[in-house]
Amino acid sequence: MYRVQESDPTQQHATNVAAEHFPDLPVETIDWEVSHRAQRQAGVTKYDPTTEAITIALTWKAYEHHGWEQFSSTVRHELIHAWQYHEFGDADHGATFTRWTDALDTSQHCERFTTPKWWLICEDCGGRIARYRRSKIVRNPEQYSCSECGGSFRVEESDGH
Repeated sequence: MYRVQESDPTQQHATNVAAEHFPDLPVETIDWEVSHRAQRQAGVTKYDPTTEAITIALTWKAYEHHGWEQFSSTVRHELIHAWQYHEFGDADHGATFTRWTDALDTSQHCERFTTPKWWLICEDCGGRIARYRRSKIVRNPEQYSCSECGGSFRVEESDGH
């Protein structure tokens, strides 16, 4: 993880958005980090309940893949979580989150920015689940079933695209 510089446009964008939508959120106290390892999430907001410290970590690969326009949406998404932590000590994608997505022109989930290594494919409904690690379900798909229809899974290696 690397720290974001105070003069960074990301932090300035967050300050502007917070001033307009979350005036009680002390955005200047949020720690900002850049992850060069994350593959599945464009950003994550962390909260330490003992100190009430809020950290927003943003993924460099997501920025490289999407560019600023899409990535600024991720910043706004994570700001909603920061506000939730500040106000309630907890954050999720429930009602308090979704009421802000339209106003902040953001969404609940980010678009994929890296190619998964494997796909779990349901033999019955054809549902596809991306997997980035060789987890238990990738190693032993016969021990799991599809949450949508109860069907069996097969695993396919990604073609890298």
